[in-house]
Amino acid sequence: MLKAKKIVILGGGYGGLVTSRKLGKLLREGEAEVTLINKHDYHYIATQLHKTGAGTATDDKITIHIPNLIQTDKIRFKKGVIDSVDFNSQQVHLENGEKVSYDYLLLSLGFEVDTFGIPGVKENAFKIRSFRSTKAIYYHLLHQFEAYKEDRDPSRLTFVVAGAGFTGIEMIGELAEAIPGMCKIYNIPVSETRIINVEASGSVLPGFDQKAIDYTSNYVKKYGIELMTSTKILECTDTAIKLDNGTTLPSRTLIWSGGVRGNTLLEKLGLPIEKSRVKVDRHLRVQGMKNVFCIGDAARFMKNETEALPPTAQVAIQQAELCAPNIIAALRGESLREFQYSHKGTVASIGNTAAVGNVFGFKINGLFAAFMKQVIEARYLFVLGGPTLVIRQFSKLAKPYLKTAPQNK
Repeated sequence: MLKAKKIVILGGGYGGLVTSRKLGKLLREGEAEVTLINKHDYHYIATQLHKTGAGTATDDKITIHIPNLIQTDKIRFKKGVIDSVDFNSQQVHLENGEKVSYDYLLLSLGFEVDTFGIPGVKENAFKIRSFRSTKAIYYHLLHQFEAYKEDRDPSRLTFVVAGAGFTGIEMIGELAEAIPGMCKIYNIPVSETRIINVEASGSVLPGFDQKAIDYTSNYVKKYGIELMTSTKILECTDTAIKLDNGTTLPSRTLIWSGGVRGNTLLEKLGLPIEKSRVKVDRHLRVQGMKNVFCIGDAARFMKNETEALPPTAQVAIQQAELCAPNIIAALRGESLREFQYSHKGTVASIGNTAAVGNVFGFKINGLFAAFMKQVIEARYLFVLGGPTLVIRQFSKLAKPYLKTAPQNK
């Protein structure tokens, strides 16, 4: 009897989890041993991180225990931090000294925040990167309200979000709904708070159609949000933000959504890198490597000669759905299929009752768009964990959590 091949998956985000689940369904009995390695024992719903940052969602709405999402009789989960990969000996080295051997490897390590070398941003800005990083935003906001009652320093209640792209707009929309609740808890007038959005390009949501841009601009202004487009951040300290228009904003809160890049660990491994992401072929394999695959935010897959697919959950899930059968085809000595991306649309929420987007070619906004956002979230949950997960989680996600006192674990 042939020895079972070893498949190792690095990363428990959308790409890694969906690949794991599909492998569990498609592999024959005893055909392969699959190990999923992730830094934490939970998966966080990345498209909902802005809710964690604003305090409008509790932990159980955003995080899911990974062993609850995989077939533990077929997929082995290992909690660990990846230190390096030896492609010659085909071993993954963990920080605790453990070595995990593989025959086939999937790199699905996600993104890192790109601060573009702007002085002070890396050290002082909060990042919308992970569950823990956004949780830190929430506790910081509460601390600013508490401290403001003592010193009345306006910089404490001046909240600045850098970037008016997809993530930035979702963040300011959530803050606009959460801040009044915090003001009520701490008995502070809403008029003493400021939410400012700074964007380097000429409008919010660069890349969206003009109707979506206009709707979003008008909607957030109704909440009193100050939009500063065509404005760049030059420097950030823990108490102020310097802009290229000569303005200095006294603020103790900069939430950075200005850009992302591939995982720096992958750059250190000597892989073919272009614009911080790993170059992959049409079959989702790392270029020049037959048994190493890469998908999701870390992968640079060219949709044409000049343009790569964006780092989105939609891309990662579609890649994962093909990556699993391609890994199986590789270990069976069969032909691999080429990846074909099908864009279903994009919807950006602006709080809980409004959104803008394009779904299957139809431009939508307002309450209907917000409903479609929830439908999209439900589909992601279904792909991750089937109908049981949808029933358990979606009912929570569909309801705004407006109590901002610390009720998270």
